[in-house]
Amino acid sequence: MEISHPVPKLLLQLISSAFQRCRLAEDLCRLSLLLHHQSTDNDPPITSISIADTGIGCNLVEFEDLRCPRDFNGAKIWDGLLSVKTTCFSDEEVLCYHMNLDEYISNRRMKRQPSQPKNGAKFSGTEVSLSVFGSMDALVAPIVSFFQKMLVLHLPNVTMDLVTKQGASPPSTQTQYVFVMNADDQTPCFTASNLERLKSGLEDYVLKHGNCLDMMCEHCFSDRDHLKVGSGTACPEENRKRPGGTLEVVIVISDLLETTRDCSRSSEGKTEVLYFENFSPSPIPQVALSALKKIDWKSYGLILASVNDQEGHVFLEWENFPSYVQIQIALHWYHNKYPIKQKTEPGINLVKKGIKSALDDLKIKHEGFLLSSHARKICSYVPDLARSLAGLIFSSTDMDFQGDCLTVLGFQPQEAEREAVEDYIQRKIVTVIGMNESKPQKDQEAAPFLFFEGGSETSYFEDEEIEGEGEHYSTSLE
Repeated sequence: MEISHPVPKLLLQLISSAFQRCRLAEDLCRLSLLLHHQSTDNDPPITSISIADTGIGCNLVEFEDLRCPRDFNGAKIWDGLLSVKTTCFSDEEVLCYHMNLDEYISNRRMKRQPSQPKNGAKFSGTEVSLSVFGSMDALVAPIVSFFQKMLVLHLPNVTMDLVTKQGASPPSTQTQYVFVMNADDQTPCFTASNLERLKSGLEDYVLKHGNCLDMMCEHCFSDRDHLKVGSGTACPEENRKRPGGTLEVVIVISDLLETTRDCSRSSEGKTEVLYFENFSPSPIPQVALSALKKIDWKSYGLILASVNDQEGHVFLEWENFPSYVQIQIALHWYHNKYPIKQKTEPGINLVKKGIKSALDDLKIKHEGFLLSSHARKICSYVPDLARSLAGLIFSSTDMDFQGDCLTVLGFQPQEAEREAVEDYIQRKIVTVIGMNESKPQKDQEAAPFLFFEGGSETSYFEDEEIEGEGEHYSTSLE
């Protein structure tokens, strides 16, 4: 079943609401999803579905906008009824409701059922049940994909599992745990920010090929320290008519190993764009697609060939892109208050600002990285310039001049070696080129002097430690 099919779409909405209830709870919560196919004699087969969570009790407003037709492409797909049980810690009973999603009149849509006593027990949670016509096998794939993307958010207090059952009663019942994620599998702690969790989650998503693997793929990656990670945040102006929100962007760029050709899950140079809305995977909105197309990728050394949207799965394709480099992008737009009375989307300019902020963060963290074609052309002359400057210093017969130059660069004159000095000058020139390029065109300045007298505040070399000899640097995506 495709995501556009009404039943998977409804299930993902219900699962998303359950995640929200767990996220807002202060304690460790569990979300359990059960698909039960009781008999193979029915035509079409009937699958019973239960979505249970131990989060805060549900707000019935969550169900007001749910819609799912009973028929699709001329076939009946379900009976249109939801069974909801919910309770809060302070409640003395479990509240029960039946909801008819075909009904548009609110007082007819929801019917209160007899409550169930809690007998003094203190707990909270919600269970939503429904039955659909069709094989449960067609439902497993979209749910697992949804869970794999949920892991990117690294919610620290939520565990989740997907269980399937076949058969009416024991011992004929066959039970399979299709997906299980325990709380100790998550690395970020409760105090980590949403952005820090998104960064850690996207790194894992990249290393495990979309969380399809339990461990890092050793064919493609050596360790997570080789990942280049940039992040950015953008917030719109908040007013009475428009609720406040936050857009967080994380970009991970990785250098693949030569053995990636032995991996069947290689991305083949495509960039997947994950989109999350209010802490849940979501189809990317049109405004975000437009923003991706309007970003000046060339100023970061990238040439966008196309943006492909396949039922909410978005991939960017690049021209002249190295086969050994992989880029992954995650966007998360969420409102600052919940529940949400008015759903809004980020504007095009806000999405562009967030993505540009993450790209600039990458350039700042990694010298000589994501440079424009113009800057890379300039950098191609840097090795010869650094060699000439180092030669000028070491060939000088004026020991005072030589000592001053080496001291300015942070070297001890008696211990300096020409190769180390040349490499250091080369890296510093590339750094200055990158820093100057990151400024707006009108604010760009001439690069600061390599040699100076006194304590000039414009120096990029003051109070910096000498890095190890032979350290690799890049003037492109490498």
